[in-house]
Amino acid sequence: MTTQIYNGKILIPEGRWIDGGSVVITDGRIDNIYAHSRIFDNIDKTIDAEGGYVLPGGIDMHIHGGGGRDFMEATHEAFRTVIDVHRSHGTTSLFPTLASASESTIRQAAAICSELASDPGSGVLGLHLEGPYFHPSMVGGQIPENIRLPHPSEYVGIIEDFPCIKRWDAAPELPGALDFARFATGKGVVAGLGHTCAGYDEIVAAYENGYTLATHFYNAMTTSHKEGIYKHEGTVESVFLMDGINVEVISDGIHVPPVILKLIHKIKGYRRMCLVTDSLAITDSTDGSSFDDRIMIENGVCKLKDGSAIAGSCATMDRLIRTAALEAEIPLEDVARMVSETPAMIMGVYDRKGSIARHKDADIIIMDRSLGLTHVIAMGNEIPVAGAMA
Repeated sequence: MTTQIYNGKILIPEGRWIDGGSVVITDGRIDNIYAHSRIFDNIDKTIDAEGGYVLPGGIDMHIHGGGGRDFMEATHEAFRTVIDVHRSHGTTSLFPTLASASESTIRQAAAICSELASDPGSGVLGLHLEGPYFHPSMVGGQIPENIRLPHPSEYVGIIEDFPCIKRWDAAPELPGALDFARFATGKGVVAGLGHTCAGYDEIVAAYENGYTLATHFYNAMTTSHKEGIYKHEGTVESVFLMDGINVEVISDGIHVPPVILKLIHKIKGYRRMCLVTDSLAITDSTDGSSFDDRIMIENGVCKLKDGSAIAGSCATMDRLIRTAALEAEIPLEDVARMVSETPAMIMGVYDRKGSIARHKDADIIIMDRSLGLTHVIAMGNEIPVAGAMA
């Protein structure tokens, strides 16, 4: 099967654009990119980009659910539903995320994730565990009963039994959290720091022991604050000072306001900043159902019903792009790379994902000049686009 996308403004590696170009896809891979829109012979299918932006497909490295289903359900049906919902919004591959959970739930979900990750067409690249090793004062929307300290009797067996686990987040100031990070990173797992009260010295120690990613940066972590009459740095300022720590940001315009999105981009740059949805089951849920009955949507914001915290989001990939480009006024080439190239680099899949380049997987989205999503291609297959903008 050969497909030609033509008449588009194509983003290629190094943030360069080819205006009026074409991408030819053969059997799920990018065969070549051309600086013209002439239709080749022996093309099975053509897609007219109509002058729109041809971008790498989105890679969501922090995503809990959608369509009323959550990865915590640990069923094939739930996994497939979430994948399909988010693909229709431009997420062509993802790292399913579990919030803080029991060991049995982690193992059940990891078993399903292992099966799906073995199928290149599933879009599943590995499992992300958000918790349960978090600071009790920074629980946020996590289930408090599941929060606990890291202990090798739990995490060693899980990581060794399930190579599909590619990322695991913890609060680095907790007892045993540095040992946890050294073990995890030694097994090729990205250690993220989050739901934390860590200050500068603790962040330095975290980085030295393997933590290289800040989970939903600015959310569920401290900023500059007073203790008594004196100012102290928070986790945010400490992470800014650590050049080697990458950050992921929920770019829905609510968790992190557009002005702060712009600030993070100015300090960290697209190479160290990626955009994530942190979306929950209620995202694109036709009947408003949610896996966690503590959650509600109010004025487009996911919240705990008791009003104590924002809880995840109802964002989708196309919304991330529009918010960062249109509201935070970050250049589109940087925005596109922060949802594709940067997460691919961080998670070690850039050899096959994250850019429009020869021989890579044909994961591509097309957006019109107003950044409305018009086409989604995953592994060379066209996916129906969600009917309305998120």
